[in-house]
Amino acid sequence: MTEKKTNKLKILNDPIYGFITIPNALIYDLIEHPYFQRLRRVSQMGLSYLVYPGAHHTRFHHAIGCMHLMQKAVGILRFKGVAISEEEANAVYIAILLHDIGHGPFSHALEQSIVTGVHHERISLKFMETLNDEFNGQLSLAIQIFKGNYHRNFLYQLISSQLDMDRLDYLKRDSFYTGVAEGNINSERLIVMLNVKDDALVVEEKGIYSVEKFIVARRLMYWQVYLHKTGLVAEKVLVKVLKRAKELVSEGVELCSSKAFNYFLKHQINNDNFNLDTLETFARLDDYDVLSAIKEWISHEDLVLSKLCESLINRRLPKVILQNTPFTNTQINEVYNEVKETFNYSTKELEYFVYHGEISNQAYDATKNNIQILFKNGDIKDITKASDHLNIEALSKPVYKYYMCYPKK
Repeated sequence: MTEKKTNKLKILNDPIYGFITIPNALIYDLIEHPYFQRLRRVSQMGLSYLVYPGAHHTRFHHAIGCMHLMQKAVGILRFKGVAISEEEANAVYIAILLHDIGHGPFSHALEQSIVTGVHHERISLKFMETLNDEFNGQLSLAIQIFKGNYHRNFLYQLISSQLDMDRLDYLKRDSFYTGVAEGNINSERLIVMLNVKDDALVVEEKGIYSVEKFIVARRLMYWQVYLHKTGLVAEKVLVKVLKRAKELVSEGVELCSSKAFNYFLKHQINNDNFNLDTLETFARLDDYDVLSAIKEWISHEDLVLSKLCESLINRRLPKVILQNTPFTNTQINEVYNEVKETFNYSTKELEYFVYHGEISNQAYDATKNNIQILFKNGDIKDITKASDHLNIEALSKPVYKYYMCYPKK
């Protein structure tokens, strides 16, 4: 009996862009790989669904969308006479497809708690190198471009810069799923306006207003969505949950969790010991492991862990105050003393329920990988100098806000 051949030239239907084509069999096989399929079970926006109920899209959606935009960008640049070989095109498709494969569940909270200083980009690279071995070196050029080591710099900029395919997809996609219309950028027009000059990615003069809107949209999405105070406090509670769980496990307390999750609770993982075995365990870890454990821990006898988990699962989140100036020591001590008296927490327990810090938002950074505008006379200027929109220069300065979280009475 002959084995039926799989049709690997698939078309996917995406709510943002419509039909997306998978360009070749290698990319189909990478998408089908368990490492990549895991992204179906990792939310793109972590706990933002507690604020915006529609924000349940995954990193799988986002990665496929990025690959689609990259195909558009390569097509436009070729149309404008930029030579891009088939090998280079395929490499940037693979690099952008796999750029977020190293994200763990609730990635930013996880990076602050159960692994130490291991950035998701480093894990993405480890996944890509492992896949490269499995696919007999077919990802070598993609890895070179992803690391910024390839001699054609604009290919790297398409993957990682201030106007890359990653940002063009996540702003539009997150705006769509949250319903926050202010983030809805015209990614199609931005791509059509791309060009290459002196091996650098540039935007043609006609696209200047689309770039301005992109930068303003990014600022609005950060304050309104990514740094929304309820989303912020939910993520902080999750960090505290993971910190408490890790503390209890280190003291010999048994916590019910999946094997993969348990491995990260029991071991101190950092850049030095993140080896192939760790990677294989990480590849089995997703949102479901974390959420099912947290649901179970609500009934745990440790009151701190139990209260934190119940707060997260039932959305009974702490009060959060967000302001433009740092909290004074007097303000902080007042809150500490009031919470200590009201709830009778010990000093050690208090650190799990009262905390403060700062957040920052910089819509555009004029010091690195900046967005260059190409004028008809051949001049190139940074967007802050090219734009007559006074706000654009102002948006290149970081804005800080300060938060304090504590239990509601």
